[in-house]
Amino acid sequence: MNTRDLVLSALFTAIIVALGLLPPISIGIIPVPITAQSLGVMLAGVILGARRGAVATLILIVLVAIGLPVLSGGRGGLAVFAGPTAGYLVGYVFAAYTTGFLAERLVRPEQSGLVQGVGFFLAAAIGGIVVDYAFGIVYLAFAAGISLQQAFVGSLTFVPGDVLKAIVAALAGRAVMAGYPLLPQRS
Repeated sequence: MNTRDLVLSALFTAIIVALGLLPPISIGIIPVPITAQSLGVMLAGVILGARRGAVATLILIVLVAIGLPVLSGGRGGLAVFAGPTAGYLVGYVFAAYTTGFLAERLVRPEQSGLVQGVGFFLAAAIGGIVVDYAFGIVYLAFAAGISLQQAFVGSLTFVPGDVLKAIVAALAGRAVMAGYPLLPQRS
């Protein structure tokens, strides 16, 4: 990983942190709020690729662990890793990696804009929704003392918003590929 990769990863960490400035929205069904930070995770994977996107989310986790209030609602510190949302937070790394991995394989510069957009959407939806939910739901059930089924059903309320985030990430990925053709060159 060279300096350019680290700078891009740090930039996307900053984007994820900035999306955390939007206040979380509690829904009351499960103890997990709606936040915009998962959009940043999808963007990191779609635009930076697997390795750099995962590094961006790892930097975020380190910032949380050292106590900086970088999560939505001004949360940070080791206590976050004992809360019911810790699975989603740890899942960010795997979600960004999976999103980037799929984007690298599904999207090519020679494809039409529509095909690129669909490829980016599939990458963001599978990585940013399916993978992150897999980590989040399992840990939520454990931490909240509820069944996997209850955690899964409660998490379904987030799917429509996350699909919209995946669409935004796909549009952004397509715009970056068209406007900055050297940036998506992933290593």
